[in-house]
This record gives sequence, C-alpha cells and structure tokens, in this order.
Amino acid sequence: MLTERVTRVFDVDSVRQDFPTLHQEVYGKPLIYFDNGATSQKPQTVIDTINRYYTSENANIHRGVHYLSQKATDAYEEARRVIRDFINAPEEETVIFTKGTTDSINLLAFSIGETLQKGDEIIISEMEHHSNIVPWQMMCERKGCILKVIPINDRGELEMDAFRSLLSDRTRLVGITHISNTLGTINPIETIISEAHKKGAWVMIDGAQSIQHLKIDVQQLDCDFYVFSGHKVFGPTGVGIMYGKKEILDQLPPYQGGGDMIDKVSFEKTTYNVLPFKFEAGTPHISGGIALAEAFRYLDQFDHEALMAHENELITYAEEQLLMIDGLRIIGTAKHKTSVASFVVDGMHPFDIGTLLDKQGIAVRTGHHCTQPLMDRFNIPGTVRASFAFYNTREEIDNFITALKRSVNMLR
Repeated sequence: MLTERVTRVFDVDSVRQDFPTLHQEVYGKPLIYFDNGATSQKPQTVIDTINRYYTSENANIHRGVHYLSQKATDAYEEARRVIRDFINAPEEETVIFTKGTTDSINLLAFSIGETLQKGDEIIISEMEHHSNIVPWQMMCERKGCILKVIPINDRGELEMDAFRSLLSDRTRLVGITHISNTLGTINPIETIISEAHKKGAWVMIDGAQSIQHLKIDVQQLDCDFYVFSGHKVFGPTGVGIMYGKKEILDQLPPYQGGGDMIDKVSFEKTTYNVLPFKFEAGTPHISGGIALAEAFRYLDQFDHEALMAHENELITYAEEQLLMIDGLRIIGTAKHKTSVASFVVDGMHPFDIGTLLDKQGIAVRTGHHCTQPLMDRFNIPGTVRASFAFYNTREEIDNFITALKRSVNMLR
C-alpha cells in the first residue's frame, strides 16, 4: 500500500494552474470543462512525461540490451509498480497494461469465456456502459451462456434483492460498474462481491468512473478483477489497467498472441510467458504507461479526502441550482453518488441544450452516454451530463447555470 505522502495542501486555484487546457477560450468565452466523465484533462507533469519519453527514452522494451531499451523498460516497469501501489494490488504481475477499460473487459470476456460451459451465467446490471454489456453478450452467444441483468429503481440504485435472486449455482461472474457514468450512482460493490463469492462466482469491477473519485484498495475490496482507463484519471488516452487475482489469471488463457506473451514458439506448439506478459501481446503503449504512473504520482501529492470533499461540494451545489430551473429533472438521484449531474428539461432535446451551452464556452456531454438500455429504462432519448473533477469550481457552476437558463429560455 502507498505510504501517506501528503506534501501539498489542496487549493483549487493552485491546482488549476497545473492543467494548461483549462486556460483557453471557446467562442470568445473562457472554457468551462464539465465533460470529465468522458475524459479528464492532463496536468503539465503528465504532458512533460510524454514529451520526455519521446525526446530522450524512446525505444522498445523488454527486448533490447542497449541503453535506451533498458532505460525505457525500467521506466515502464516502474510505472507498473506505481500503479500497483496506488490500487494496493498484492503483486506487480497482477497489474496488466491494456488499451483501456473496454479492452480490459473484452480481454476478460474472451479469456473467461474459454473456461465456461453452456448454461453458465453472467450477471451485469441495467446501468452498465455498453463496454460492459456487448463483450458479455458476444461471449454468451459464442459459448451458450446466459446473461442476466440486475434492475434498478427510479432513483438509479440497484435492486439488491433482485440481485440476490439472480445469483445461482451456475453464476460464474458478476460484472458491475463501481460508479455509473450516466447517473453518478456509487454501487455497493462490497456487498455485491461478498454475495457473489458465497456462490463461488468471480466479480469484475468496472472502475472507469471510480478510480478518479474514490480511494481504491483492491485487496480490501476482495474483487477478482478491477479495470479502468488512464484517460479518465488524468493520464493519456489509449492505455488502461486490468488487475486480477494471480491465482485466477494463472488459470486463464491469453486473449491475443504475438510478441512478448510467449515463452517458446515452434510450428508444432507455443508455450506462454508468465504474468503479466501472458496478457500483454505486442509492443505496448509505452509512453502511455509511464505517463499514467505520473498521473498517479500527481494525485498522490494530495489528501484524497480533500479532493473528494471538494467534488462532493460541487455536485451538491450544482444539483441545488439545477433544481431551481422550471421543467428540469435530474436523472440519477441515488443516496450515494459522485460528481455527475445528468438531467433533462421538459420539451427540449439534450443535443439542443448542449449545442447552446457549447457556444457559451461550456463543455458538457449529451446523448445516451453509451448506456442505451438505461435510457430505455427511464423512457428518455438521452440526457445532458455535467461531470466535475477536483479542478472545477463553484464559480464555474454559477456561470454554467446562467448559461443553461439562457439556453432554456431560447428553446422555450
């Protein structure tokens, strides 16, 4: 586990100076970036790390005896150690580099699928991102397995009694989002993990929306798999992590074949490398992995509780202000939620609202947010979603509310 290294007091004005993208104008207006659920902005230190890699360290890793290759390999494997510490994984080899959350889930759906039999069951929920629906559907079609879905209530919370009724002796895996990208709901994953384990099922946590908001300890959670993307936690695009328990990863077959994932190759038979390399075929996103570790080093400067408190203050204030607008309805009112405000306004299409906000310098997300079954559940075409990070401010919310009221009045 990372030792406590609080070296910097959280101050939002100071923090904002670390993120160069925030300091620009859009259509003559100061940028207000409220699309953090889609991707986060990057601190200068992460940008500098990418530049430094390509300037002075660029080489392929694990395969060269020359200086640059060894330097790049050392930096990449040190990044794995930093990430292991941040999520408190027990061993470095349980931290697998992938292209992101989607890639991680596809890896698991294929590899786990190879161990399943016809009639085995997978459980997901009604609030899942398409990336945690489609790979399991594909696997179930391929292997003859059964996909079950946990329903949600009108507040956007899992129906836990229904979840328990779905569990059976044929349940092999529960794949659940930690935090809904659309609703902001924080799911009770500790209970889900415990209940699933009683049935002998594995549990995969989609942490794409939680790694940047909550303190994650995979050993304390006792999850079997935890996956996330770098670009949502202030790191680069195109890189992510799949954590898995070593004893399970050792059982699973590799997802892809190629360089680095092999031990010995002949035309008669190939044997596979040890963890983590068994699941890391080909040249990886080397600069991305190194820069992702730098993003975690950046976050580790701060008291994590202070960051969460600031974000909680933002969502509480934003929702109070939003509910003062006539005809506005928040989608996702769970008792436990993070800094996501997803809403609709009577008689107005989310796209139209988002377009008018954009012209006023405000970046929000509109549409179904890759959760079409969830939109069907609420009988809406989509929402406007404002998602906040610790570098956002109350003043930005005030300007957003003013712009939103102006937009709504234009559309009435």
